[in-house]
Amino acid sequence: MKPPYWDRATRALGRRDPVLRGLIRAYPGIHLQRRSDPFTTLARAIVGQQISVRAAQTIWDRLAAATEGAGDPVRLDPARVGRTRLPTLRRCGLSERKAAYVRDLARHFTTGRLDPAAWPTLDDEALIERLVDVKGIGRWTAEMFLIFHELRADVLPVDDIGLQRAIALHYGGGDRPTAKAMRALAAPWQPYRSVATWYLWRSLDPIPVEY
Repeated sequence: MKPPYWDRATRALGRRDPVLRGLIRAYPGIHLQRRSDPFTTLARAIVGQQISVRAAQTIWDRLAAATEGAGDPVRLDPARVGRTRLPTLRRCGLSERKAAYVRDLARHFTTGRLDPAAWPTLDDEALIERLVDVKGIGRWTAEMFLIFHELRADVLPVDDIGLQRAIALHYGGGDRPTAKAMRALAAPWQPYRSVATWYLWRSLDPIPVEY
């Protein structure tokens, strides 16, 4: 489903920024959309860190089979993942560190330390703080989760290489921007910086990523 703020955001951004106006017109009819549940989304993010897309998919498929994931797209049960032995996780292709990270994530969900029901009451920074308490989840991963799963409207991931490249291409004459410069540029995009980021990503890769 389209986020409820999407049309309002595109109208506002189109009025404020000529670059974004052109990108919005260039990519009609597509938008952010949530793909899976919170635990599965975060587990997949951990699996995919620092490896190729193909390798990540292979390991993910093995993990889903080993933990009896079900559905289309597949969903993992945190209790079942938490009970899975580390050697079993390692046989899926996970490194020792990532296997421990996935188990730690599962414990956060099963113990209620991460409780999706409480997230709507948290602002972006408070939710990021809770997410980075999980081993293997840093700020960038947390920000991607806020954008792609929680559909938060106003996240600006200044450490994202793709966003840096797009801003350099469209606004910086090819020079990579500093975080301070990115925040200054994006100030007029508030409260829809996630939407602006998404369209800038599209200028580099027209096919939307789903998490």
